[in-house]
Amino acid sequence: MTNTQMNLNLPETMKALVVESYNSNLVRALAGVKMMEIPVPVVFDGQVLIKVDAAPVNPSDIAFLRGSYNITKTLPAVPGFEGAGRIVAVGEDVDETLAGKMVCFFTQDENVGSWAEYVVANVANTLVLNDNISVQQAACMFVNPLTAYALFEHAFENDHEAMILTGAGGQVSQFIRFFAKERGIKIINLVRKEQHIAALKNEGEDFVLNLSDNGFSEQLANIARQLNATIAFDAVGGEITGKLMNAMPEGSEIMLYGGLSGQLVSGIDALGIIFKNKILGGFNLGAWLEDIPRDELMVISQYLQSLILENKITTKIQNIFPLDDFYNGLRSYISNMSGGKVLLKM
Repeated sequence: MTNTQMNLNLPETMKALVVESYNSNLVRALAGVKMMEIPVPVVFDGQVLIKVDAAPVNPSDIAFLRGSYNITKTLPAVPGFEGAGRIVAVGEDVDETLAGKMVCFFTQDENVGSWAEYVVANVANTLVLNDNISVQQAACMFVNPLTAYALFEHAFENDHEAMILTGAGGQVSQFIRFFAKERGIKIINLVRKEQHIAALKNEGEDFVLNLSDNGFSEQLANIARQLNATIAFDAVGGEITGKLMNAMPEGSEIMLYGGLSGQLVSGIDALGIIFKNKILGGFNLGAWLEDIPRDELMVISQYLQSLILENKITTKIQNIFPLDDFYNGLRSYISNMSGGKVLLKM
């Protein structure tokens, strides 16, 4: 269980954001986050220590602060599930040539988080980055691009001719649309805001529906039947999932990958599930990462990095805040989650 530090000049302590208490009230949840000086985490077998350059704020992070995410940690705890930085130490059974490499990473471990100057991650949950990828894009390289890739490949491998996206103004949906256009698969985009409708139509999207319209369910049913849209990727949950399920054709499938509504899934026609052979499932990136072989993940990573370098896919960054201005950073993101990522810069 001992570790091998590759940088003997590492500090003993670091600045980190720390959650002292979970609270379902968002204002109080933010008030429960404090800047503290804590020990630099120790790296053990199968792990690397990363000096973090930047980390994004994601919807899952906000849910974590409220205590409503699937992952909870013993408090006090450091939040943040992804980011990018340089490896400064490796565990005994890790390739020492990784020291000094720039990587993006994903971690949901109990004792660490990415909103800190240093983080420990399992080497299997790191991806070595091309030197030409900016820190801003690198920080957001793990969660959204891999989620979009995995979701789309599920649809493609199961021969779905068209798909439905909730939260269509979001980053995952943007990436899925790129993959879909490359393969000639039609998309039905579902949003709530008029500016998102206008933006998507300006991008050339033919099918954009407003979830708030009175005739939404009938519109969706007609277009889904016309296109044979038999799979939906749902980032919202709540009553929207029920409306989706009821409107989709026989043999359809919904994959939930987010719960932005904060509400229980509701309104599903049970007989429609039974007699029209419909499926409601979920996607969890952590579980997907455990199942995929490392060499295959590396190939996917190189493909996604090439798309980023060619500006074919890009994570929209709306603002960058220094770590010690985290409160304004979190408020900025919460007030405009669809406006792009907010990064915390170490």
